Amino acid sequence: MLTAAGLLTVAVPQQAEAAAYCPGRKVRTLPFATGSVLVYKRGSYVCAVTVPKKTGTKRTMMVSVRARGGRPVVDEGKYSQRAGPVTVYAGQRCVWVKGRVSKGSVSSGWILC
Repeated sequence: MLTAAGLLTVAVPQQAEAAAYCPGRKVRTLPFATGSVLVYKRGSYVCAVTVPKKTGTKRTMMVSVRARGGRPVVDEGKYSQRAGPVTVYAGQRCVWVKGRVSKGSVSSGWILC
Protein backbone atom coordinates (compact mmCIF):
# COMPACT_ATOMS: atom_id res chain seq x y z
CA MET A 1 0.00 0.00 0.00
CA LEU A 2 2.74 2.46 0.90
CA THR A 3 4.69 1.61 -2.24
CA ALA A 4 1.76 2.43 -4.50
CA ALA A 5 1.21 5.73 -2.70
CA GLY A 6 4.89 6.56 -3.06
CA LEU A 7 4.77 5.91 -6.79
CA LEU A 8 1.73 8.11 -7.17
CA THR A 9 3.42 11.04 -5.50
CA VAL A 10 6.30 10.76 -7.97
CA ALA A 11 4.27 10.18 -11.14
CA VAL A 12 1.43 12.64 -10.62
CA PRO A 13 3.55 15.85 -10.35
CA GLN A 14 5.38 15.00 -13.59
CA GLN A 15 2.10 14.42 -15.41
CA ALA A 16 0.59 17.56 -13.91
CA GLU A 17 3.65 19.50 -15.07
CA ALA A 18 3.28 18.07 -18.59
CA ALA A 19 -0.38 19.11 -18.62
CA ALA A 20 0.72 22.66 -17.78
CA TYR A 21 2.87 22.76 -20.95
CA CYS A 22 0.52 20.91 -23.31
CA PRO A 23 -3.01 22.22 -23.68
CA GLY A 24 -5.88 19.87 -24.36
CA ARG A 25 -6.69 16.40 -23.13
CA LYS A 26 -4.26 13.56 -22.65
CA VAL A 27 -4.88 10.97 -25.36
CA ARG A 28 -1.93 8.59 -24.88
CA THR A 29 0.78 7.62 -22.43
CA LEU A 30 3.66 5.77 -24.08
CA PRO A 31 5.67 4.13 -21.29
CA PHE A 32 9.18 2.71 -21.68
CA ALA A 33 11.92 1.47 -19.34
CA THR A 34 13.33 4.87 -18.34
CA GLY A 35 10.32 7.18 -18.74
CA SER A 36 7.10 7.98 -20.60
CA VAL A 37 5.88 10.18 -23.40
CA LEU A 38 2.64 11.99 -22.62
CA VAL A 39 0.59 12.91 -25.71
CA TYR A 40 -2.11 15.60 -25.67
CA LYS A 41 -4.57 16.77 -28.30
CA ARG A 42 -6.44 20.03 -28.62
CA GLY A 43 -8.44 20.57 -31.77
CA SER A 44 -6.11 19.87 -34.69
CA TYR A 45 -2.90 20.18 -32.64
CA VAL A 46 -0.92 17.36 -31.00
CA CYS A 47 1.57 18.08 -28.21
CA ALA A 48 4.01 15.71 -26.50
CA VAL A 49 6.39 15.75 -23.53
CA THR A 50 8.92 13.10 -22.44
CA VAL A 51 9.27 12.69 -18.68
CA PRO A 52 11.86 10.47 -16.96
CA LYS A 53 10.97 7.93 -14.27
CA LYS A 54 13.48 9.62 -11.96
CA THR A 55 14.03 13.38 -12.07
CA GLY A 56 16.93 15.44 -10.77
CA THR A 57 19.88 14.16 -12.79
CA LYS A 58 20.61 15.70 -16.18
CA ARG A 59 20.60 13.11 -18.92
CA THR A 60 19.93 12.96 -22.64
CA MET A 61 16.21 13.21 -23.40
CA MET A 62 14.25 13.59 -26.60
CA VAL A 63 10.66 14.01 -27.74
CA SER A 64 9.48 14.14 -31.36
CA VAL A 65 6.08 14.51 -33.02
CA ARG A 66 5.56 14.18 -36.76
CA ALA A 67 2.28 14.59 -38.64
CA ARG A 68 1.99 12.26 -41.65
CA GLY A 69 3.46 14.04 -44.67
CA GLY A 70 5.28 16.60 -42.53
CA ARG A 71 8.62 17.00 -40.82
CA PRO A 72 9.12 16.02 -37.19
CA VAL A 73 9.28 18.67 -34.49
CA VAL A 74 12.03 17.59 -32.08
CA ASP A 75 13.37 18.69 -28.71
CA GLU A 76 16.58 16.92 -27.70
CA GLY A 77 19.18 17.78 -25.08
CA LYS A 78 20.40 17.15 -21.55
CA TYR A 79 17.53 17.75 -19.15
CA SER A 80 16.66 16.82 -15.58
CA GLN A 81 12.85 17.25 -15.67
CA ARG A 82 11.46 16.81 -19.20
CA ALA A 83 12.02 17.13 -22.94
CA GLY A 84 9.45 19.25 -24.72
CA PRO A 85 6.78 20.24 -25.11
CA VAL A 86 6.67 19.97 -28.91
CA THR A 87 3.50 20.72 -30.84
CA VAL A 88 2.47 20.06 -34.44
CA TYR A 89 -0.59 20.89 -36.48
CA ALA A 90 -1.95 17.49 -37.44
CA GLY A 91 -5.40 18.33 -38.78
CA GLN A 92 -7.00 14.94 -39.49
CA ARG A 93 -3.63 13.26 -40.16
CA CYS A 94 -1.97 10.50 -38.15
CA VAL A 95 1.05 11.37 -36.01
CA TRP A 96 4.22 9.46 -35.10
CA VAL A 97 5.56 10.15 -31.60
CA LYS A 98 9.02 9.23 -30.29
CA GLY A 99 10.66 9.68 -26.92
CA ARG A 100 13.95 8.80 -25.27
CA VAL A 101 15.51 9.07 -21.81
CA SER A 102 19.13 7.86 -21.71
CA LYS A 103 19.15 4.46 -23.45
CA GLY A 104 15.42 3.75 -23.08
CA SER A 105 13.06 4.82 -25.87
CA VAL A 106 9.66 4.43 -27.44
CA SER A 107 8.30 4.90 -30.97
CA SER A 108 4.53 4.89 -31.41
CA GLY A 109 4.03 4.08 -35.05
CA TRP A 110 1.18 6.02 -36.72
CA ILE A 111 -1.44 6.89 -34.08
CA LEU A 112 -4.49 9.15 -33.63
CA CYS A 113 -5.64 8.43 -37.19
